[in-house]
Amino acid sequence: MDAGAIVVTFGSTLDAFAFEDAARAAGLPGRLIPLPTGIAATCGLAWKLPSGSAVELLAAVAGMRHEGVYRFVDNAYFRLDA
Repeated sequence: MDAGAIVVTFGSTLDAFAFEDAARAAGLPGRLIPLPTGIAATCGLAWKLPSGSAVELLAAVAGMRHEGVYRFVDNAYFRLDA
C-alpha cells in the first residue's frame, strides 16, 4: 500500500459496487481493491484513493453507504471518520 493512500471500506459487496459507480460518475480517482490486512470490515472489497488524495474528495460521494475511511501512514491504517 502506498503511504498516504485513503481506503474506504463497505458493509456489503453491493455497497462497494454502488460506490464504484458513483465515484466514477463523480470523477473520483481510485479503484476497488481487496480489503487490506490490518482493516476489519464486513465486505472484502475497499476503494483506494491514490496517495496524497485529500479526504475532502469523498464529499462527491458523501451520500454513499460505507463502513469506514482510513489513511495508510507508517505501515498502519488510521481511521479518519471515527
